[in-house]
Amino acid sequence: MKKIVIFSFCFTFLNAEHYFVTKNGNDNNSGLSREESFLTIQHAADIVQKGDTVSVYNGEYNGFYVEEEAEELKPVYFIAEEDNVRITARNTMTPDGINIENSSYIFVEGFKIIGIERAGIRIAQSNNITLNGNFCSHNGRWGIFTGFADNVSIEYNECEFSQEEHGIYVSNSADNPHIRFNLSHDNYQCGIHMNGDESMGGDGLITNAIVESNIVYENGIGGGSGINCDGVANSYIYNNLIVDNHTSGISLYRIDASNGSFNTKIYNNTIVNAEDGRWCININTSSTNDTVLNNILINLNPSRGSISIDNSSLNGFYSDYNLVVDRFSNDWGETTVSLSEWQSSGFDTHSQIADDRKDIFVDYTNNNYHLKSSSQAIDKGTNYVDYIVKYDIEDVKRDKIYDIGAYEYVKSGIDEYKKKIAVNRIYLNNLKPGDRINIYNVNGIKIYSSVARKSYVELNSGSLCPGIYFISINSNQRKHLLLIK
Repeated sequence: MKKIVIFSFCFTFLNAEHYFVTKNGNDNNSGLSREESFLTIQHAADIVQKGDTVSVYNGEYNGFYVEEEAEELKPVYFIAEEDNVRITARNTMTPDGINIENSSYIFVEGFKIIGIERAGIRIAQSNNITLNGNFCSHNGRWGIFTGFADNVSIEYNECEFSQEEHGIYVSNSADNPHIRFNLSHDNYQCGIHMNGDESMGGDGLITNAIVESNIVYENGIGGGSGINCDGVANSYIYNNLIVDNHTSGISLYRIDASNGSFNTKIYNNTIVNAEDGRWCININTSSTNDTVLNNILINLNPSRGSISIDNSSLNGFYSDYNLVVDRFSNDWGETTVSLSEWQSSGFDTHSQIADDRKDIFVDYTNNNYHLKSSSQAIDKGTNYVDYIVKYDIEDVKRDKIYDIGAYEYVKSGIDEYKKKIAVNRIYLNNLKPGDRINIYNVNGIKIYSSVARKSYVELNSGSLCPGIYFISINSNQRKHLLLIK
């Protein structure tokens, strides 16, 4: 058993301010307390500097525009401190709700951005931006959009009913986007779209993306996949639940990018396509060296199937240990072949034809895609993926013998499982909503980041190697030394 020891010490961020915005404020106030709060978020955004925090309280606001180059140890935070902080009108500079441009190390947490002309949140020409726990609904074009933005973290957001395009769109030659634990649904085109877009400059690729543990459903009546990848390279797409989408589940291809989507790993996803959908996984236009393992690939469209790939993408392609329907294509969907014919070409040697959904999932009719105790997906995957897929979509630790799909079966149920792993948990209490929690190793490299939404946070230390770690809690200027033996 790991032993956890926490040592505490204090330090001070010099010259950092904490500003407040309320609906009964005044921009002529100091902004340094709720009693002296500002009226508009934009006024706070105009004066923030490195290390500052802006706390916003319930009400309906205009959007805001941020242009501030902060630093890793002195970021700028915009925190919706309560549950009903709504942005319902564009900012003064662009037709978006929140616009972050020419900036770095900006955190935006907990806002509701509704009915904006273009994007709910837009990030452009920026790096190290974190969007956490925001709600983007019925916006004109996108819920969240990024362009030329490296090292973005898009986590725990919900993007729904984008009117013209996508829920989440990462574009324009970007490296290291992390898109995790989001809900993206009922958008006109893609749930999540990534596009290198060579014509806009740069290398024309999205590289080193992590697309993990998202729930993506009911997208694509206007075209576009649940998770769409135009020039996405050296990336991982895993533990996603992708259901009832009206085109393909995951697509790897090239249209606007400088190359196909190559060296991309598709692991442990659960994909169930709608009756009017296309292929569960669609790979074409020189998207080479891609790998498909441990996925549930069910297609309710009787004329489409599990995997479609074209001849230009076969080089280095590897697929196995999947649950599939009995339809594949190696000519971009022009014709279909059975699983046995597909296997004769060297693919999916250990894969199985999927049972009826009622025999695999607990209750798919009510959107419960956990595995039944008798599911054929249990213990039928490969642990080859364990270097990256250590937990499932709900943070359940994967067994030594992997299950197929986004969910790992837990015999005792998820609540009992959480009790069992409590020995590998760190509990922090006496927090304030909006406190930023970072964990650093002894080399000063940040290995975890999150925001407290309530007075306590439970962290999983089970995946940390023995050693010394630093936990920082920014708003109270506290740091802790964490020793895991």
